[in-house]
Amino acid sequence: MAEMTWKEIVLVVGVVVACYWNSLFCGFVFDDVSAILDNKDLRPSTPLMNLFRNDFWGTPMTEERSHKSYRPLTVLTFRINYVFSELSAKSYHLLNLVLHAVVCLIFLQVCRLFLDQKSSLVAALLFAVHPIHTEAVTGVVGRAELLSSIFLLAAFLSYTKSKGLDNSIVWTPIALTVILVAVATLCKEQGITVIGICCVYEVFVVQGFTLPHLWDTVLRILRGKDGLPYSLLQTLLKLIVLMFSTLLLVIVRVQVIQSQLPVFTRFDNPAAVSQTPARQLTFNYLLPVNAWLLLNPSELCCDWTMGTIPLVESLLDMRNLVTIAFYSVLGLMVHHGVRYSVDSSKTVIMALSLIVLPFIPASNLFFPVGFVIAERVLYVPSMGFCILVAHGWRKTTKSRNLKKLSWIGMAILLATHAVKTVNRNWDWESEYTLFMSALKVNKNNAKLWNNVGHALENQNNYERALKYFLQATRVQPDDIGAHMNVGRTYKNLNQTKEAEDAYMIAKSLMPQIIPGKKYATRVAPNHLNVYINLANLIRANESRLEEADQLYRQAISMRPDFKQAYISRGELLLKMKKPLEARDAYLRALELDRTNADLWYNLAIVNIEMKEPSEALKNFNQALELNTKHKLALFNSALLMQESGDARLRPEAKQRFLIYVEQDPDDANGYFNLGMLAMDDNKNEEAERWMKKAIKMQLGFRSALFNLALLYSQTGRELDALPVLNELLVHYPEHVKGLILKGDILMNHKKDTKGAKECFERILQMDPNNVQGKHNLCVVYFEERDLLKAERCLVETLALAPHEEYIHRHLSIVRGKTAALSAAGQQVSPADGASSPAVEEKKTPLEKGKNDKNTQKASPAKKPSQSKEQSKKLLEESHPDKRTKIKSTKEMKEIEKKRAAALKRLEEIERILSGD
Repeated sequence: MAEMTWKEIVLVVGVVVACYWNSLFCGFVFDDVSAILDNKDLRPSTPLMNLFRNDFWGTPMTEERSHKSYRPLTVLTFRINYVFSELSAKSYHLLNLVLHAVVCLIFLQVCRLFLDQKSSLVAALLFAVHPIHTEAVTGVVGRAELLSSIFLLAAFLSYTKSKGLDNSIVWTPIALTVILVAVATLCKEQGITVIGICCVYEVFVVQGFTLPHLWDTVLRILRGKDGLPYSLLQTLLKLIVLMFSTLLLVIVRVQVIQSQLPVFTRFDNPAAVSQTPARQLTFNYLLPVNAWLLLNPSELCCDWTMGTIPLVESLLDMRNLVTIAFYSVLGLMVHHGVRYSVDSSKTVIMALSLIVLPFIPASNLFFPVGFVIAERVLYVPSMGFCILVAHGWRKTTKSRNLKKLSWIGMAILLATHAVKTVNRNWDWESEYTLFMSALKVNKNNAKLWNNVGHALENQNNYERALKYFLQATRVQPDDIGAHMNVGRTYKNLNQTKEAEDAYMIAKSLMPQIIPGKKYATRVAPNHLNVYINLANLIRANESRLEEADQLYRQAISMRPDFKQAYISRGELLLKMKKPLEARDAYLRALELDRTNADLWYNLAIVNIEMKEPSEALKNFNQALELNTKHKLALFNSALLMQESGDARLRPEAKQRFLIYVEQDPDDANGYFNLGMLAMDDNKNEEAERWMKKAIKMQLGFRSALFNLALLYSQTGRELDALPVLNELLVHYPEHVKGLILKGDILMNHKKDTKGAKECFERILQMDPNNVQGKHNLCVVYFEERDLLKAERCLVETLALAPHEEYIHRHLSIVRGKTAALSAAGQQVSPADGASSPAVEEKKTPLEKGKNDKNTQKASPAKKPSQSKEQSKKLLEESHPDKRTKIKSTKEMKEIEKKRAAALKRLEEIERILSGD
């Protein structure tokens, strides 16, 4: 076997790069979303052993909804990509390109076993450019094919060295073959089929047996005429070792999948659930369809499920003739390969083994799979096809009349395939381009219409998306998923009546429960989401909460391990003020998945509702251990630390807020709460900086504006507070505390009793029973020397708060002052515009026994964490200027000091009121 030259290596690699360079500009599409974007096994925070417990999509193999695709080594390469570039699609596509080039080079080496140098290079080049490979190379999940092929070919090459020069058995290559087969199988299941290829190679190539020779030998042995030839004994021994290793791998594989086949529906593979003979006729017809894709890859489609290929339901269907023709051609080639011992026969039989054996797991002939046709599973079978084409090309080049024509034909074939591959790569640029290209090939697949709708939905183009979803329901009226998509889109368009109608249609299509039969075996688990979606829709109506809860419980009864149903029901129970039941729902969900950070977060929200802050903080921390960048847990745990009043927790709270604003720099709430933390620590300059940042990020941020004004007023910068208060009142003209603070500053620092009076009067217009505003207005009347009006005002205030001692005292003082002035014959009520110089220099007590600092901070987001669609709104505020704060001992002392200061101010005003 000739070694590859550096020129051949450069040529093959150069052709691969020329065909797939534009794949680097493609994103994550179709199955990439589930395998890459949504797969937690790629994250460094996920234990590495989870890769060997979960399937290709990150679902535990023990779960019934698992796809049972066990490819941990492929997922490991995804994880390595994530370590270096996280979710940058370019690096994933680059590695696929490199792996395809490696496969082409190893395949070139394999071809040298059966073809001459030129034919081998032609086979490798044809394999490199074949358009059928775009799904395996440009689709990131196709890496399973690439990795499995590398180890499959390596295992075969290793086995070819198991025969010594003296025809003895060399066991080291065989042992290496078994190891490489195991590795190939851990990349993708079809890797195990290389054992069969090795067996064919051993019998028909190494030993040179033909079918007549084998038959004659068996008959002679059975008749007792001859013993077993030594060469046959060697062959049997090697085959026994190979078969035993295969059996061992199969046993391990069956144990991994818990002896359960994955659950597929008739939408995934209609023939799999069809009756005889439709099932057998259709599956056999799919074989020539796959062969035609290799021969003529002009119309490629990313999804061949559902109604793409109509069922062959009758023996009279003309398509059966295609099946017969396919088997006839295949039979002739097999006959040629096993009947003669010439090199041509050996090449043909090995090419056929590469085509047939790796395709068997995807053929549906022995067990159903989750697709009708998948172009990427033709990656390895296309190797045998390329060997056959190159072998035929070599035959034609030996003919003097056809030599030039065959060269021209091969050049045209390679060029056209290369151009087709480059153009096909652009289809994988985005989900929209991919599914639109598929619809050009097949308009009878409702899944394609749905997927185009999903792509438009992701662009928030709901009107266009709805058209495609509706078309999907027309193409496949019994498609539950299509009706669910219609309902969801109507909901996004705020057409709730139409949304509910669509969900009800989907619900009516669900199979009825048959006693004693597992529901999951008869319906796709994701179809149960119709109950979740319908419940989420109707629970917006407060009068239908019980009806929504019934839907959640129905979903749980159908599938007790339906985690999302517990999560959604927990949120509903919180809304229904049933925190104990909500906690039970989340704890049940955690029994199913303790590695779900969202569940721990939701449980923490329940703890907050149940007034269990320490438990809430513990569960927030558990969520952050699982996902250090969980934004809701970061924000709310920091807020809980801040609300606790424990100064020891403030540094950690600050650190979490800083991480939060780093993740979400456009959310003003993070900056605001950093400002409040700084105010708690008396870091006034830092607090001012954060508050200004929050106001810049969110125009008219109510709490930030008020607390910045309050900060100015507490630090002797009352005049700086006025513009901030004016901005606050422009956005919120009914902000009572803002009006009180502005009135205080106007009266005590601007000497503007008229402006202060307007502030307090506006408060009373909104709330005539506001004691604080009423009392402050009374003080304004006193400042204006209108004692009669001040007296009437205080009497009215006392009626609102009869137990407030300071109002009694102030009323007594005013009445005493009035009596004294009357006895002296002085005017009790001032002329218009007069003011009292005696009190101009004194401040008015605006509050009695109150903490001067407004303690508002953004409230915890009490909305439990949901699926992607439900968790976009991170934060929600409750009362905009009020929060419940657990005070520390130190803070209580500070409050007492401030209360004493307020009382002292009351004493001052009393002295003023009682003075001449």
